[in-house]
Amino acid sequence: MIGFEKFTLKNGLRLIVHQDRSTPIVAVNVIYDVGAKDEHPEKTGFAHLFEHLMFGGSINIPKYDTPLQQVGGENNAFTNNDYTNYYITLPKQNLETAFWLESDRMLDLAFSPKSLDVQRNVVIEEFKQVFLNQPYGDAWLLLRPLVYKTHPYQWSTIGKEISHIENASMDEVKDFYQKYYNPNNAILVVAGDVDPAEVKELVDKWFGDIPSKIIPERNLPQEKKQTANRTLSVKRNVPVTAIYKAFHMCSRTDKTYHATDLLSDILSNGESSRLFSKLVKEQKLFSELQAFISGDIDEGMFIISGKLMKDVEVEEAEKAIYLELERIKTEKITPDELQKVKNKIESSLTFSEVSILTKAMNLAYYELLGDAHKINEEVKHYEAVNANEIQEIAQQLFSHENESTLYYLSE
Repeated sequence: MIGFEKFTLKNGLRLIVHQDRSTPIVAVNVIYDVGAKDEHPEKTGFAHLFEHLMFGGSINIPKYDTPLQQVGGENNAFTNNDYTNYYITLPKQNLETAFWLESDRMLDLAFSPKSLDVQRNVVIEEFKQVFLNQPYGDAWLLLRPLVYKTHPYQWSTIGKEISHIENASMDEVKDFYQKYYNPNNAILVVAGDVDPAEVKELVDKWFGDIPSKIIPERNLPQEKKQTANRTLSVKRNVPVTAIYKAFHMCSRTDKTYHATDLLSDILSNGESSRLFSKLVKEQKLFSELQAFISGDIDEGMFIISGKLMKDVEVEEAEKAIYLELERIKTEKITPDELQKVKNKIESSLTFSEVSILTKAMNLAYYELLGDAHKINEEVKHYEAVNANEIQEIAQQLFSHENESTLYYLSE
């Protein structure tokens, strides 16, 4: 059980404080409720660009990293399709340094042409290195628009194409910042050996005067139900052929989410899982094979991806996957098999409560989902899932009409 106190400032900033006396380190986590799904289809990659720009200096602090390093702190950030997350860990006696840094870049980011050029080039280089010049790197750039035809999940966080970042103007970048990087669009979590009342006082001091702004109403185009199988084949200079299959699944807050997550674990969590034991170990059709869920806040993807062994035909490998999916649709999961994956998830969730930073991140995330208290209900939700529910989910998901497949063929 993770205990915490929750406050909301007059400007709309939500504050969560978790006290943990066991560590002298404090984690400060800020989630902004903006991700790649909030971008214009012709101007993608902006949320990720901001992950970099937010370290380029603010109105009163020309260099973000230097003062933090001087007080023994570390920081980083990540962006996904749903939100952007910034985090700091530092000794508890230097907590105000984190508030000073975070509040200043929330108040007013320094937009110099030089900073924009530098970070734009960093992002373009990342696009090339990670997505274009790496084996299998462009798979997600190809799979997403195959799966999504209307919802903005159809592009990756890096963006649709390099030109969108290359052509990003200063006015467009400033406009994106003004829309989303505001206290009433943020959740601040402080976790560690702190006093909640003192933290609230300090947060009021540093963040309380930052004005709130009108946040654009999120009115995303919803994906229509897929009614026909979709495929795409590409040839690339890669060592072996790969298959990527995606099935539309529920949203993160849907009541069937936990059963869907357990279904992915039964198929592919560990060496005794169905796909690994049958198709990797026993039949030696794949060198690696995974089933996992995207976990998106809106309706996401249930993904099966694998790299074929050399000289194995795509048709043979794909047929073997279908046989396993058919088996889980028609045969009851044994109580032992179900309990095993539940135990793995429970131990994983329990282990995540050890790290002060992970607790801070998770509290922010569950608050973004609707209520931070949900963090303490996860084990209960997984434990309540029965074998019938998992079988029903498998029957709903694994149909050819709901399937999109990328054949990534070795030249």
